[in-house]
Amino acid sequence: MKIHNTRGGRVFDAANYVFLSLVGVITLLPFVYVIAGSFANEAEITRRAFFVWPEQFTLGAYEYIFSTPAFTRALITTVLVTLVGTLIQLILTVTMAYPLAKKNLRGRKLIMSLVVFAMVFSGGMIPTFLLVKDLGLLNSYWALILPAAINPFSLIIIKNFFQELPQELEESAKMDGATEIGILWRILLPLSKPVLATFALFYAVGIWNDFMSPLLYLSDNNMWTLQMYLRQVTAASDLLGTGNVDPSYIPPEQGIKFAVIVVATLPILIFYPFLQKHFAKGMLIGSVKG
Repeated sequence: MKIHNTRGGRVFDAANYVFLSLVGVITLLPFVYVIAGSFANEAEITRRAFFVWPEQFTLGAYEYIFSTPAFTRALITTVLVTLVGTLIQLILTVTMAYPLAKKNLRGRKLIMSLVVFAMVFSGGMIPTFLLVKDLGLLNSYWALILPAAINPFSLIIIKNFFQELPQELEESAKMDGATEIGILWRILLPLSKPVLATFALFYAVGIWNDFMSPLLYLSDNNMWTLQMYLRQVTAASDLLGTGNVDPSYIPPEQGIKFAVIVVATLPILIFYPFLQKHFAKGMLIGSVKG
């Protein structure tokens, strides 16, 4: 007899649903408050400590941030860096994972040992900064993409996925005269959509939310990404007088801060449902074999 068909099992399932629903509601409440506050006026935000529905809707905060050249520039910059960075990181990861999936590749074990070592140990902030500086990438958008172009964990998962594919596919393609690039492009990549979609989401979220790299490598305010602009908005009162921001900059009201947070978070929430169907499958595929 299955436990879920018993009375105790049904009670346990119901209690689980109630508990997880409460946890979900508690998790969502702060974000709901931020969204509601972005549509409320400053007086209501000051008067009401917490609310999920504004008494009077206003688009003043959104009109202000989208009329600000710095915000528009930061938003466009972040979108372009995320798109280009995700594409480059996927290309480099796939082109490295494919040859490493070949068991007859010379030096394969040594390379995989270095990959695992890089996954466990990193050079640290200062050596990475010095390397980026010596490569002439300071004040360049490449500094936000190339230092993390290949993630060792993603590389291992994609490599394992390629290893699990039937060897007969490659053998038949070679008999038809296909090259290694042709096999990868025409056969393996179409079969790899779940795992590629999963890690494309990981890469895109990582680049979009990256705050430390722009802070370290970009000193030109005109090149700031959305996360740097968000930092300036939320901490403007603390930064004034330190020389890190324009002295003529006026700290925004609370509603404007909420609006910037919503705009910075919303794109990822919009695109996630389109990739969600591949997410669980992509995380499990290739994670068993070494």
